Amino acid sequence: MAKSKILIVEDEKVLSSALSIKFENEGFDVKVVESGDLAMSAVQTFKPGIILLDLLLPKKTGKEVLKELKADPELKPIPVVILSNLDSDDDIKVCLALGAVDYFVKASHPIKEIIEKVKNIASQPR
Repeated sequence: MAKSKILIVEDEKVLSSALSIKFENEGFDVKVVESGDLAMSAVQTFKPGIILLDLLLPKKTGKEVLKELKADPELKPIPVVILSNLDSDDDIKVCLALGAVDYFVKASHPIKEIIEKVKNIASQPR
């Protein structure tokens, strides 16, 4: 079986490195990009099965990336999980309304929980 591919869009190097290592240990093929503008080109070339997306990113916000992904018929089916420090109900509601499948507040969720949730989403047929 082919490895699940995950694109991590995260500008905090410590966190993206930790997530990358954990997902690789779980058998994922991982690509990390650090800005919103790089996310779209990475999606086109890497073709991830799931995207872990921060909202506060340089050059293009996570919400802008999410809108672009969901506006593209080919990219729309890719599940997007938001991982952000923004914890307002409005941010969460907007992202879910835009098509994110889940939303994690970084400070509230241990990495282990995020990995388990993403593995569960990635294993679901689309």
